[in-house]
Amino acid sequence: MTSSFSNLSLAEPLARAVAEMGYESMTPIQAQAIPVVLTGKDVMGAAQTGTGKTAAFSLPLLQRLLKHENSSTSPARHPVRALVLLPTRELADQVAQQIALYAKHTKLRSTVVFGGMDMKPQTLELKKGVEVLVATPGRLLDHIEAKNAVLNQVEYVVLDEADRMLDIGFLPDLQRILSYLPKQRTTLLFSATFSPEIKRLAGSYLQDPVTIEVARPNETASTVEQHFYSAGDEDKRRAVHQVLRSREIKQAFIFVNSKLGCARLARSLEREGLKTAALHGDKSQDERLKALDAFKQGAVDLLVCTDVAARGLDIKDVPAVFNFDVPFNAEDYVHRIGRTGRAGASGLAVTLVSGSDARLVADIEKLLKKKIEIEALEYDEDRPRGRINDGRRHWRDAEGDEPGQGAGRSERSARAPRSPSRYAPAAPRDPFFDQPYETPADAPKPSWEAAERPSTGRVSPNIKPKRKVAALFKAQDSVA
Repeated sequence: MTSSFSNLSLAEPLARAVAEMGYESMTPIQAQAIPVVLTGKDVMGAAQTGTGKTAAFSLPLLQRLLKHENSSTSPARHPVRALVLLPTRELADQVAQQIALYAKHTKLRSTVVFGGMDMKPQTLELKKGVEVLVATPGRLLDHIEAKNAVLNQVEYVVLDEADRMLDIGFLPDLQRILSYLPKQRTTLLFSATFSPEIKRLAGSYLQDPVTIEVARPNETASTVEQHFYSAGDEDKRRAVHQVLRSREIKQAFIFVNSKLGCARLARSLEREGLKTAALHGDKSQDERLKALDAFKQGAVDLLVCTDVAARGLDIKDVPAVFNFDVPFNAEDYVHRIGRTGRAGASGLAVTLVSGSDARLVADIEKLLKKKIEIEALEYDEDRPRGRINDGRRHWRDAEGDEPGQGAGRSERSARAPRSPSRYAPAAPRDPFFDQPYETPADAPKPSWEAAERPSTGRVSPNIKPKRKVAALFKAQDSVA
């Protein structure tokens, strides 16, 4: 089987685009999947993340759609013939950009629709007519219900990162979308990992698929150097600084488990002098795209993100990935560290493990089927200088003082060592202030005692007598 793009029977416009993008040798998934897809068969493909699955389904799909290309301005001449579904907005935007690059020398039209953006510009693009539609399931259903997207002429449907779509609850949406498609079609399912749920989905919607697995399921890339370092919650940021400095790393992904933790960590690293951006689900789509673009352009050194960025994002030459938090789902570990070491390049994956992460690390061991060694990280300095924020609005002095007690003390200790000779001896205590209070003999009586009335009988002298009040109403005699 050929391993060079130049030996593929691609049409001249596609071959020219591939050459301009610098593609020479195919990855294993591309070498096995492209010839099969060109024959029109259904494919169920599994490969390590970062091995080029996008080109594996895009190039043969465009090759087979070239028979439909035309220069007509009529939208009716450009119906949707290929549908690509993806789980996240960033991944959808990335795949759409790749397809546009592959098809730039053809007359095939493509566009992308995803949530978090105004529907009107997307509607205008759909009304013009497109052959290739890239979408997230939720927004595609919005356009279907608004009659903006008609899918009755779809010939090819691609489910990329299908396991992730099932994880985040897109199965009902997928079933609805697939019900709008013609029965006779080619279905391609690509994913980094296969699960029993994915196999059941493939059994329901794929017809005699060709299964392509270029690596053991859930296997990490061999080009990624993996380390698990022991670090308490209060030492994790210090550990990130140490690895960045010792390895001379210029850019890295930093993954955390929560949106709030993502925002706090990004602010803390920014205050410590690192160019940092945050990427999580509470960010607007415009903010998320700007953060990704800044990271791609090198304007941002560290991209702190949740698992929204763990799937499929293809940013070349990222040297390292940090798991600031051990992922709750072991499979997400495979996807996270797949952001580095892509397309055969080398990469570094560092996971910071605290005392409460033993069960999560055991899950990763079970998934990878190998023993994980927890290493001790050596620091250049015994203790950092200044005050430390542990990310939970809790400040402590670098010397271990309690919150609110160490700010001045650490500054004084940095200037000069503390010694008893620097402090004056304490003044002797006056015994007068240690004696209890005694009332002077000639002191006047308190007002409440001076106003005491003489006693009359057995009634207390401090009880006031009742005052006689005139009756407003006279009681009526009861009627017999």
